[in-house]
Amino acid sequence: MDYQSFYAGTCFDAYRYQGAHREGDGVIFRTFAPAAAGVSVIGDWNGWTETPMEKEYDGNFWVCRVGEKLPDGTRYKYRIWKQDGSFLDHCDPYGFGMELRPGTASVLRTLEGFPFGDQVWMAGRTDRKKGPLNIYELHLGAWRRKADGSWYSYTELIPVLIPYLMENGFDCVEFLPLSEHPCDESWGYQNTGFFSPTARYGTARELMSLVDACHRASIAVILDFVPVHFAVDDYALWNYDGTALYEYPHPAVGYSEWGSCNFMHARGEVRSFLQSAAHYWLEEYHIDGLRMDAVRNLIYWQGDPGRGENQCGLSFLREMNRGLKALHPNAMLIAEDSSAHPGVTAPVEAGGLGFDYKWDLGWMHDTLSYFQMPQAERKKGAYALTFSMEYFFNERYILPLSHDEVVHGKASILQKMEGLLEGKFPQARAFYLYMFAHPGKKLNFMGAELGQTTEWSEQKALAWELLEQPEHQRFQRFFRDLNLVYHYHPALWAEDYGPKGFRWLALEEERCLFALERRGEGERVVFAFNFSWTPENLTLELEEGALLQPLLDSDNTVYGGESLWDGRPLEGEEGCFRVTLPPCSGRCWMVLKA
Repeated sequence: MDYQSFYAGTCFDAYRYQGAHREGDGVIFRTFAPAAAGVSVIGDWNGWTETPMEKEYDGNFWVCRVGEKLPDGTRYKYRIWKQDGSFLDHCDPYGFGMELRPGTASVLRTLEGFPFGDQVWMAGRTDRKKGPLNIYELHLGAWRRKADGSWYSYTELIPVLIPYLMENGFDCVEFLPLSEHPCDESWGYQNTGFFSPTARYGTARELMSLVDACHRASIAVILDFVPVHFAVDDYALWNYDGTALYEYPHPAVGYSEWGSCNFMHARGEVRSFLQSAAHYWLEEYHIDGLRMDAVRNLIYWQGDPGRGENQCGLSFLREMNRGLKALHPNAMLIAEDSSAHPGVTAPVEAGGLGFDYKWDLGWMHDTLSYFQMPQAERKKGAYALTFSMEYFFNERYILPLSHDEVVHGKASILQKMEGLLEGKFPQARAFYLYMFAHPGKKLNFMGAELGQTTEWSEQKALAWELLEQPEHQRFQRFFRDLNLVYHYHPALWAEDYGPKGFRWLALEEERCLFALERRGEGERVVFAFNFSWTPENLTLELEEGALLQPLLDSDNTVYGGESLWDGRPLEGEEGCFRVTLPPCSGRCWMVLKA
């Protein structure tokens, strides 16, 4: 580690120097605690008595060598003495492992030498801007559970999760944060161990095995990363050396809206810590992308535009993204950002923030609000459905229906649909078809494909028993077939971020009728939707000599609808196609030449 770079906030490899590392027959422990009066390491090998650490370099770093062959799994902490004579025992900020809550000690882990078998994947990996990206967002402990209610480990998930993703047409899995965290209810968003895979599901090498297996099955892996705030627990980063080393000292900006501590991004040491953590996951675990949480709170003070731009936060984002893209040019950097700040996905060199993608939370909110409207309101509320295309090409967007939309009284996606339960299924099928017709990469939270009827809870597995009911079986089949249509048709993804990949064919808002065309790699796909509660006819105008080859009908009887599509191409008259659309339905066709 270059000390000057560390202090300047331009370091990306601080984890290779700080923390616990094997050296010969022993272990070197290092920690950064400039205001400490003294530091010792305590652990399993010394009966939790103090082994003093000595100052190193400029006196801000503390180091000691333990000349024993400590096995993986050995627990340890740093006892940090404050200037007032008191002490507090802390886990290692750069530790590669921690024990399972309620334990709070760091755990010695060896990262070197894991036998990755994903060389072909890594050599051909891309950021997917010109390819399909269909993300299955997943909370690892609440996807499935064993019969006794316990969690699957990272490795136990390999034969369960990967075949499921492949069978259902998902090409990417995004894990909610896997960095160690003390509280299950935080879902991993309030961390204590930024370099420690949570012990809930196993060890660092077991997580490497899961990522490696995903890659060998051609499934990308994205990890949620939290660069804004950290847990308030006093054994972790809070007042680490007796002072506010990582956080702001003043409560006005020191505490977040989630009750956690805000990182002080003005400090170079903090920027180097976070940048090194981001690089660590991409480098050591072969993670394919990072979804950065709460970016709005880095753009504006406390996420509030009224308080002005957070220039330190903006500078941090630009330089972190610039550095990560230099180190990992084909990794995906994704902003979870609800602000209207321009240039989030523009290059840093052009004045942007340097992300590859941004979540389109406006699309999510507006589109869901349309499907929650009664029909009388839909006739006047179509702008909620069409507004996204007025700004869509300003950024590179992902369309997210994430975990945040199915908790805290918001209801599941299926339940959000207007009306009684029997009417929600056809609406949800039409809604998802519209989502996949719309430009932008896709993200859906686990359980959407089942037609989940209750909100998600981290305390239990998904309601897999729903698949014993025919309507949910049919809904899952629809979701799988929709995913496969998306994957195999480049018109739906090759030109996501340019106007030549999209055009409206019909906007009959009073009748709740919409039609659009997608283009890419020489292919054309046409969609038509009826979001009313009555059958409607719609005329699609294409060029003379065109044929429409059916691809998917949300009202097909195999999905629980009432239509029988025979699969024969439609022939128009002088390029005009008159199509009948059942209530709350959508259909799509590939355009062929006669």
